[in-house]
Amino acid sequence: MTTEKEDETTTSWLKEAQKGYIRVGVLILLNKKPAHGYEIMKEINTRTKGFWKPTAGGVYPILRDLEESRYIEGEWQIQKNRKIKVYKITESGELILRRAIVKQAEIFNNIGSLFGEFARDVLNIETTTSIPNMPSPFTPFLEENPDSEENLKHLEHERKHTYESAKLMQKRLQLIDKRIREINKQARNDSPPVSP
Repeated sequence: MTTEKEDETTTSWLKEAQKGYIRVGVLILLNKKPAHGYEIMKEINTRTKGFWKPTAGGVYPILRDLEESRYIEGEWQIQKNRKIKVYKITESGELILRRAIVKQAEIFNNIGSLFGEFARDVLNIETTTSIPNMPSPFTPFLEENPDSEENLKHLEHERKHTYESAKLMQKRLQLIDKRIREINKQARNDSPPVSP
């Protein structure tokens, strides 16, 4: 598989995962207060510090699906001389949200364990205690004040986690490059001399 194809596949997987996260994020936000689509998009962008920039083409189909599934309900209202649909979470939406959060916690614990195994087995890290826990994508949605000092601490922690992960990957790349050089050198030494 080419690097370009690998990048396309990874991007596609991340987009699919992000749709699921946004779906749960929408329910979390609507559990706090009713909102219309633009407010939801703006809130997601603000709470994730611009990491997720949902578009109308991404959010409105999710809202439509959640409404058809009866997890949210929309009501047309007039605001500033404009007709907009304001959504609120339903009782079944609250139930599915609780279950989704519990399931996501289980998934993140399992992914964290897999990441630890990867670090130990592939990156040759002796202990996984130095590897920070993966941050939950729902943390920004659960915070009461996304612009608080706590959020700054969270971003600093996430930055540190990303930096440490990058350092570990860089170290592994250096070991791989060294091993490739050794193999190439050995191959040159083992090849028979070229005769004139």
